[in-house]
Amino acid sequence: MIEQLFERLDSLYDEMIDIRRYLHENPELSFEEVHTPDYIASFHENLGHEVQRSVGGNGVVSVLKGNKSGPKVALRADFDALAIQEANQVAYKSKVDGVMHACGHDGHTAILLGLAKALNKQQESLKGSVVFIHQHAEEKVPGGAKPMIEAGCLEGVDVIFGTHLKSDFPLGMIRYCSGPFMAAADSFQVNIKGKGGHGARPHQAKDSILIGSEIVSNLQKIVSRGIDPLDNAVVSVGSFEAKNPFNVIADSAVLSGTVRTFDEKIRDYIENEIEQIVRGTCIAGGVNYELTYDRGYPALINHAEETMFLAENAQDVPGVEEVVEAKPMMGGEDYAYYLQHVKGTYINTGAENPKWEDKKYHHHPKFDIDERALLIAAKVLGKTVLNYMKSYSQ
Repeated sequence: MIEQLFERLDSLYDEMIDIRRYLHENPELSFEEVHTPDYIASFHENLGHEVQRSVGGNGVVSVLKGNKSGPKVALRADFDALAIQEANQVAYKSKVDGVMHACGHDGHTAILLGLAKALNKQQESLKGSVVFIHQHAEEKVPGGAKPMIEAGCLEGVDVIFGTHLKSDFPLGMIRYCSGPFMAAADSFQVNIKGKGGHGARPHQAKDSILIGSEIVSNLQKIVSRGIDPLDNAVVSVGSFEAKNPFNVIADSAVLSGTVRTFDEKIRDYIENEIEQIVRGTCIAGGVNYELTYDRGYPALINHAEETMFLAENAQDVPGVEEVVEAKPMMGGEDYAYYLQHVKGTYINTGAENPKWEDKKYHHHPKFDIDERALLIAAKVLGKTVLNYMKSYSQ
């Protein structure tokens, strides 16, 4: 069955590229997806699959039922794009001004659609069902995963597998990680309300820039002096705005940043420490403030048994050159919500073209992938699905 699947995927490779390039040319932003989910749903409907549209918003869920009893295996791909003007000069360049697929979600969708078509040909021998979860709005909190789960996309699902194409890792590399793999991604904003004044008479003002600078400095102590060095956490201030003429002391300033953690207790600790530091620093400086702390996606925690199962199945897949145990990453991903409800794992598939002089980094105007990674990922996921069904029924 696996060799037959590989042969079918090989024959569908050109179609997978066409799908990816079509979606790349026609990107849609998070929570604004209309054409993309319709395209996906129609594709599955033409295969005769059970299809649910508008799941949790703009999501699509398709089910391929095998003719034999067995587990319900879910595969997930996201399909939203980013508000970035594409700088690539390629035939499949985005046709939408200011919007592009700069993270590989077009490729993720092409992988699942190609795999769906290939598995469809083996429906009679499938020992179970395959649930194709096509998720909207991964790029924008609160994301599409949570509302899709609440709408029932995981109902009856026994296990879930997924992959993210990574243009900063070599083609042929599969990266897996058991346990914490991607961090919880939170954000915060501090509005400092001081008292403006003339730069030559600072004693008459309450300098919001000075207070803001002290807050930035004090926040750095949270991780360096408050977190066990053997644990992982990040507190980064990414924006500091206080625009004024050179000789004016700013009456207000706005700081914003991100917090990344793997442990919920550390997450709680950092949120509390930020509030304490901002409050204390502002009281000492005699200024008022407003603090907003928004919790984003939770940490993505892969299940050990399912992670190792997929890693073992990735071995000897055509195109796979190395299967590597990866270190956790501080990036966020709402696939984490699925793993809170069912067993499963999330891996990376290398998609860096060895001939590129510069890496096509994610969320960059020149992001791109080596499209051969589509076939590799489809084969890894397909083999994993079939062998999981086989092992489940034994």
